[in-house]
Amino acid sequence: MKTLETSNIPADQLDELDKFAETAGPELRDVLMSLSRCVREGDDVVVVIDGSQTVTPSQAAERLGMSRTHLYKLLDRGEIVFHRVGRDRRIRVPDLLQFEEQRQRDRRELAERFAHQRQTAAAATDEIADLL
Repeated sequence: MKTLETSNIPADQLDELDKFAETAGPELRDVLMSLSRCVREGDDVVVVIDGSQTVTPSQAAERLGMSRTHLYKLLDRGEIVFHRVGRDRRIRVPDLLQFEEQRQRDRRELAERFAHQRQTAAAATDEIADLL
């Protein structure tokens, strides 16, 4: 797994990439447009060369932006799949990426629920105020 440095890519070059993507087939177009969008939004771009590649808990914690202690708690609870090499733990990159995607989906869902809850509370407050 390798994280690519993309912060120095000028916007005009990303525009050129978008134009080129429009001329490509649908599969390549989707990949290039997704890459362009990620770079514009400042997201990390990670290249996984081999689906069986593994990382250490320290590498996984750094990738996820959390402490090793917290990562070990997630491993112990079974939230991230791992296997043992001797007494050490290893995490397959696809399993780490799957956990990360699920965590992002959960965060979006929670944010949507809070937003909906606030809207419902505001509507209820307005309705009560109208009755008074």
